[in-house]
Amino acid sequence: MNQQPKAHTLSQELILQCLDARGRSVDLPASFGYDPADPWAVCITFRGPKDEVCWLVARDLLVQGLTDPAGEGDIQLWPSIDEGGRAAVVMELHSPDGHLVTQLSTHDLYRFLTRTQALVPSGTEIIDLDLLVDVLTRQSEPQ
Repeated sequence: MNQQPKAHTLSQELILQCLDARGRSVDLPASFGYDPADPWAVCITFRGPKDEVCWLVARDLLVQGLTDPAGEGDIQLWPSIDEGGRAAVVMELHSPDGHLVTQLSTHDLYRFLTRTQALVPSGTEIIDLDLLVDVLTRQSEPQ
């Protein structure tokens, strides 16, 4: 069986900008996380005063959003230019509780995605099915 080498998860703090109710730009810190055990997903974690929320976003969707409009439904991305004339990516998130439109630096997102590609290059993603079955059967066993 061809197994992917074990690699460490990586995390990068990024600053997203969004507009508050008065139209002012507000920095929104978020942690972008990548775990090679789930090689297709990036977890974007927003920390609130009482809890945190993680959005799972397809890595390929983030890559596409660097240069082209991407996504349908809950997550949409498209390239843009920020107030300072720098390349940016707009990310719009929809949930039953509302929606959030943010933008982040294309350079910062590209740097994070490049780090994920160094861990697991696109097209080489695999999942250890034996481990997955083991985890799923353990979760379904009575306590």
